[in-house]
Amino acid sequence: MPLIGLTGNIGSGKSTVARLLAERGATVIDADALARSAVEPGTPALEAILHRWGPGVLSPDGVLDRGALRRRVFGDPLELDALNAIVHPEVERMRWQLVNDARARGDRTVVCDIPLLFERGLMGDFDRIVLVDAPRPLRLDRLVRDRGLRETEAMDMIVAQMPAELKRAGADHIIDNDGSREALEARVAEVWDALVSEASAEAALP
Repeated sequence: MPLIGLTGNIGSGKSTVARLLAERGATVIDADALARSAVEPGTPALEAILHRWGPGVLSPDGVLDRGALRRRVFGDPLELDALNAIVHPEVERMRWQLVNDARARGDRTVVCDIPLLFERGLMGDFDRIVLVDAPRPLRLDRLVRDRGLRETEAMDMIVAQMPAELKRAGADHIIDNDGSREALEARVAEVWDALVSEASAEAALP
């Protein structure tokens, strides 16, 4: 069962690509969804977050206010590292459980959607790495327009990630998302066909 790492800097359109791959039959494991599950009320991760940053990062209904927490940690590498140390181990545990479940079911291809794949040095976990990329000004515009972020807040999130230029060198396939939806769908289809072909070739090896 091929295990594909899908990544891309914020605003690149990675989530759209993940949906398109799912439509083609991939089992998609979304690290962001797992991160939200890891900090649900009553979880050890949320308790650790509250111990470090206090109740000001909770919404009135007791759910983690991700925006409030983001404002606390972005721009401060030590605080961001502390948050990652709390959340990432639990996300990793859940991800591997889902991978093993997919393998047991006999799923054809698993795609792990991981924004910080390169930053966390997870390249060796995957058979292939697919990078979704777009120019920084376009990503900034998407964050401000589509997510309602302030420009300064969006830029802080962009610069907190490894430059895409460095990631391109480590990717097996690159999907540039700087054009139309039709162009993106065509490029995703090309990459999917290549992944299937590569998996078939490797499966045929003695």
